[in-house]
Amino acid sequence: MDRLDWKILAELEKDGRLSFAELGERVALSKSPCWNRVRELERSGTIRGYTATIDPTSVGLAVQCLISVRISFDRHAEFEQAVLDHPAIIECHTTAGDSDYLLRIHARSVEHLDELLRAGLAKLPGVHRLSTTVCLKSIKPRSSIAKWAASC
Repeated sequence: MDRLDWKILAELEKDGRLSFAELGERVALSKSPCWNRVRELERSGTIRGYTATIDPTSVGLAVQCLISVRISFDRHAEFEQAVLDHPAIIECHTTAGDSDYLLRIHARSVEHLDELLRAGLAKLPGVHRLSTTVCLKSIKPRSSIAKWAASC
């Protein structure tokens, strides 16, 4: 990847709906070469897709939480499948340290969070312990991977 690819990625991270003409203008490239570069970035898997970023609060999910999960050693496969099937779990990452996984969820209220924890997440396969951190305010909910990676 060259400097131009990094610029293209940074612009698409800001606005994935840019036309190739607009994108080309922003990175000083004509429409066709810009389209070819984006197509190659998609083909290589660098660009995995295009999505809308939804504000959780505007759809009634005002409580954001990070949940550390410790599970039984022999239940990882079952737990991971259950996570994939659970609609409230927005993200799931394996971790090293005191817990095995870190989940991100959103809830309508503290009462809804309590219900999700007791009736849903605590009953996932192999769960021994949940440790919940409620996020009070998002300072930097998302940043540019392209800008960071280009500077490394």
